[in-house]
Amino acid sequence: MRKLELHWQILIGMLLGILFGFAMTYVDWGKDFVSDWVQPLGTIFVKLLKLIAIPLIVASLVKGISDLKDISKFRNIGLRTIGIYIITTVFAITIGLVLVNLMQPGNGISQETVQKLTDTYAGDAGVTSKIAEASRQQNSGPLQFIEDMVPDNAFAALSDNGLMLQVIFFTIFLGISMLLIGEEKAKPLKDFFDSMNEVVLKMVDLIMLTAPYAVFALLAGVVVSSSDPDLLLALLKYALVVVLGLALMIVFYGIMVSVFTKKNPFWFLKQMSPAQLLAFSTSSSAATLPVTMERVEEHIGVDKEVSSFVLPVGATINMDGTSLYQGVAAVFISQALGFDLTFADQLTIVLTALLASIGSAAVPGAGMVMLVIVLESIGFPADKLAIGLALIFAVDRPLDMCRTIVNVTGDATVSMMVAKSVGKLGDPKVKNWDDNLKK
Repeated sequence: MRKLELHWQILIGMLLGILFGFAMTYVDWGKDFVSDWVQPLGTIFVKLLKLIAIPLIVASLVKGISDLKDISKFRNIGLRTIGIYIITTVFAITIGLVLVNLMQPGNGISQETVQKLTDTYAGDAGVTSKIAEASRQQNSGPLQFIEDMVPDNAFAALSDNGLMLQVIFFTIFLGISMLLIGEEKAKPLKDFFDSMNEVVLKMVDLIMLTAPYAVFALLAGVVVSSSDPDLLLALLKYALVVVLGLALMIVFYGIMVSVFTKKNPFWFLKQMSPAQLLAFSTSSSAATLPVTMERVEEHIGVDKEVSSFVLPVGATINMDGTSLYQGVAAVFISQALGFDLTFADQLTIVLTALLASIGSAAVPGAGMVMLVIVLESIGFPADKLAIGLALIFAVDRPLDMCRTIVNVTGDATVSMMVAKSVGKLGDPKVKNWDDNLKK
């Protein structure tokens, strides 16, 4: 019997997890059972992905740079990557603003609903912590982002997944230095990282064997901890605007793939589906990064020289889905609370959301921090910030799951475009977990 493909296994696991989670909400002990005995399996899976993220980035990036032989090639890849990421992010924010202005979901929210959401969420620790974090980021200097990229201790950076840009900076510095000392002297270190890269990719294959069970556990946990259904229904129109915008971004990526790489967009989406489904389940592009790299390199054919730079950088600074959500959420909150926005305000949203996406962490909930920065940039009253966040807090987690799919798909799309432009998009070479296992 033909083995079911991985993306179908994961999809079945997700659907069963949702159904199981709903079933557990109807029994008194269901929520505790899921949180104690089911959800930890998903948490372990995410931890394993995060465990190998930094070793994979270091090994892959060093290998990619050292294989280039010429630093000018790396400069070309870097400039094209940053340029395309900026273009796609601006496009995403613009789509969000157009949709929210056309559909005006905030005008349908009654004052009773606003008051109920405020009472439920305005004092929530999640809301207050996001406002505090945004305030900390805003109080930093104009060059703080660049300053934060440079580590003062390589081992400290390598031990913290939240310092991904510092890891990338150190690894690029190491790879370029290896190029400059000559191939013969760099060979022992290059061989080490080449071997390490193969080992870590094999670890990805092994971890992915448990993916269908892990997403079952993750989705069951999300369902049993979901908010008041009545409040979710009240925010349905807002959520639909965001989801429609995210769907249009997927269509946009398909067009980009078709036009610039001459590949079938449906084939592209099929190859990326395991990474997309994991992005949905984990709400973290950083946690999904090892799988994204494996799919892009082995199943799509992007050369490691390109993917090892484009994807880690994208997971950190390219957040098209999150940026689109910024635009929709900022205007929705303004509409619901009667705060009029001018055309200049909406242009400010585009610029601020673009800059905020670059400095935002690739973790669940980072979008709320970015939103506070965007709202303050247009002069939104500080005393209403908590109310504004409370308005959308009930649906933030499910929308976070959806926008992470777009973030990951955008990273993969840009990696294909850059690879095609420098002649590094080849044929897929799939490696299975048991290739070297003695039968």
